[in-house]
Amino acid sequence: MEGQSLPDKKVPDRTASDGGRSGGARPHDDRPVPSSEVRRTAARPVQLAAAALSVLVLVVTGFAWRSVDSLESNLATTRLGLGGVKDGAVDILLVGTDSRTDAHGNPLSQSELASLHAGDAEADNTDTLVLVRIPSNGDSATAISIPRDSYVKVPGIGMSKINAAFGSTKATEKQRLLDEGTAEADADKQATQAGREALVKSVADLTGVTVDHYAEIGLLGFVLLTDAVGGVDVCLNNAVDEPMSGARFPAGEQTLTGGNALSFVRQRHDLERGDLDRIVRQQVFMASLVHQVLSAKTLSNPGKLKELSSAVQRSVVLDADWDIIGFARQLQNLAGGQVKFETIPVIDINATTDYGESIVQVDPKAVHKYVASLAGAEPDSSPPRPAVDPSTVTVDVSNDSGIGGLAARVSEALSAEGYVPGKVGNNTGTSVSSSRVLAADPDSAGATSVADALGGLQVVGDSSLPSGTIRVVIATDYTGPGSDSTSASTSSASASIVRSQGAGTTAPAPSPKIDAGRKGPQCVN
Repeated sequence: MEGQSLPDKKVPDRTASDGGRSGGARPHDDRPVPSSEVRRTAARPVQLAAAALSVLVLVVTGFAWRSVDSLESNLATTRLGLGGVKDGAVDILLVGTDSRTDAHGNPLSQSELASLHAGDAEADNTDTLVLVRIPSNGDSATAISIPRDSYVKVPGIGMSKINAAFGSTKATEKQRLLDEGTAEADADKQATQAGREALVKSVADLTGVTVDHYAEIGLLGFVLLTDAVGGVDVCLNNAVDEPMSGARFPAGEQTLTGGNALSFVRQRHDLERGDLDRIVRQQVFMASLVHQVLSAKTLSNPGKLKELSSAVQRSVVLDADWDIIGFARQLQNLAGGQVKFETIPVIDINATTDYGESIVQVDPKAVHKYVASLAGAEPDSSPPRPAVDPSTVTVDVSNDSGIGGLAARVSEALSAEGYVPGKVGNNTGTSVSSSRVLAADPDSAGATSVADALGGLQVVGDSSLPSGTIRVVIATDYTGPGSDSTSASTSSASASIVRSQGAGTTAPAPSPKIDAGRKGPQCVN
């Protein structure tokens, strides 16, 4: 954390055993849920335990922590090389996965899989992404949800839904390692690491922050944490019966445990705003869980604290350089009312790519500004300088807009910036509806500098192009240098990525304000 030095304490990777549990909805009450048998650990003072759980029940899946005894001895860890940039806040990436293993790679039992209502198929989806931003004074925290279908730049892939960054990278890297003769277990471990790194980089690029810490939890962990506190209170405006997620609940307040809690936060069908309403479900669940963990009924109950500790140890993966106990000490003044839940700015929740994939359209510049404001800072608004010498980059420009002379004007604009003019003419390949930069390597400095010079165009990998060749295809949406348009788009970068369904964009209605200071659950759709 900026301005404070944390002890360099590493945590061994050991497994604590515990069983999975399932539960259901029940009327709102205070009946305790029996603690499962857990491994005995040396207890720490309750105040320190409370601080640690605050980090963990606020850190894992966006669900919170303020009390754990001897976490440092049994957590699973991963080394990602995070942090290093001071920007007025500590930024923690919380990742909820569909993993069918525990944090230590052990397969879940059939009874545990059954309790999740998720099947036993392999899955590497990261469908819950939350960036927790904690200003350096440690007195507040904002958990920022990122829609899983946000269309962003992913290292090595190009433009993609952000929830594919981990899984697609892992699959590609694992196959490469297996082809080279790497053993299955080693290939899976190395590929998982590559997937995590790609996800962290994608989130960092979208939000404009340097991720300082990483926490990951699977489906089982969600169930274990929920059951450990005796269930979580929620409230629905209307009754729900949605078979895709298994969500079947009456209207009003109720306490959810086990697989039913999982169904509550996973539903997105039959909701007016789709994934954004699912995010609201997740946020009110997190807020209620934070409030419940910070309550005296949890912090004064040794059985619940042990069960929380066991759930964390079995189901959570943290970055290896995170001294979780030392960090917890710095958040001792964090109260529920200072833990707020928000969602990144979204342009269009019903956008599509030019090949018909449904996505959520976001503007990285707007996201950068929003995230920076949460730490009381504004990002540098000056345009980025080219990462390479333009005189070393030759650019072909193809016109697919139907506007006469547009490719020539774009080529002239690039030439004025120092780029070397290449071939200029009409597009003879597949027609496109959004402008883009094509390159054999979509992450190359030459391709990204040309994309920036033209207002932030999408960069797309094209294996048919020779290495070093940069080709720009201009479509009807183009409003960058060389166009005759005098009005700037909301975001030329975002507009070039997607086209909206119908006549205009589908800007989402504002989400409700959510924090963990409420005494009762907030009613939502």
